[in-house]
Amino acid sequence: MAYPKIEVDLSKIKHNTATLVKLCNKYGIRVAGVTKVFCGNAEIARAYLDGGVSYLADSRIENLIKLKDFKVPKILLRLPMISEAERVVEYTDISLNSELATIKALSKAAKEKERNHKIILMFDLGDLREGYFKEEDLFTDIEEILKLENVEVIGLGTNLTCYGGVIPSEENLGRLVNLAKKIEEDYRLKLEIISGGNSSTLHMLIDGKKLEGINQLRLGESIVLGRETAFGNRIENTHDDAFQLVVEIIEIKDKPSVPVGEIGMDAFGKVPTFEDRGIRKRIICAIGKQDIDFDSILPMDEGIKILGGSSDHLILDGTESNIDYKVGDEIRFKLTYGGILRAMTSEYVKKVIR
Repeated sequence: MAYPKIEVDLSKIKHNTATLVKLCNKYGIRVAGVTKVFCGNAEIARAYLDGGVSYLADSRIENLIKLKDFKVPKILLRLPMISEAERVVEYTDISLNSELATIKALSKAAKEKERNHKIILMFDLGDLREGYFKEEDLFTDIEEILKLENVEVIGLGTNLTCYGGVIPSEENLGRLVNLAKKIEEDYRLKLEIISGGNSSTLHMLIDGKKLEGINQLRLGESIVLGRETAFGNRIENTHDDAFQLVVEIIEIKDKPSVPVGEIGMDAFGKVPTFEDRGIRKRIICAIGKQDIDFDSILPMDEGIKILGGSSDHLILDGTESNIDYKVGDEIRFKLTYGGILRAMTSEYVKKVIR
């Protein structure tokens, strides 16, 4: 068996997806399943589809190309680069946009390929990531977009929580809905999609608040980890261990808890500090910072404590564990969203999907 590895339980992913799709459908909301955390893996994306998502969505065109054979609308979540306009038009059905120059490039590419490309315009409600911030700028650009060929404005969307930590509310999402109504009235458009954000919006549905006018959410972390991201609470009837990191022990020694000698910088240019806890059982595992952020992994053995490590080594304190580990044994970890992202991206971490 090859290590380190990340094990993915497709039945748990499908179950989580179905649970969230049912919750959203109750309020007239369709789910776009975000595939970026697992780099567009087709087997996991299939579990999303089997769980009932209406779209597949990703920030990177490379991942959406992997999913090109799925007969479901695909959404590019990160604002397109002008340099990738041709690939965006070829491999996606919908993209999120906030720059007129980019939309003109998409129009040109779509016309050359004899395709039509759909656009969701993004509006910034205060989180200060992507999107128009002034309504007048949005309206000015819409007038220009409507003159372009082979592109169609089908929706209005927003992003919250990812950068500024702004929590979705009835007030800020209500502003998005009212803005969509104004666009429809002023420009005689029918907006098919009002996209009300990501997994951070779920806390409102869980609390029984109907999001009047919102008909789409883009969900990733809530599916793979079973938690909403406004407050980090677990979602009832979901799994938080569908992704598990498994590593192999390569050394076990009793050693002091404080290095011996003058302490300078570590391999990453930082001067470390240590607590003297006497002689401890130190376990080294074959994975490192090149593969994972140590703050993003959670030992499933509660007796294990993460001490740190280097590019290629994870150092643990196993003194309090009730398990008599041996060299060659494995240790398992749950992962945060960032942990899944890093482990799935690392070519040195094997992917075992079952």
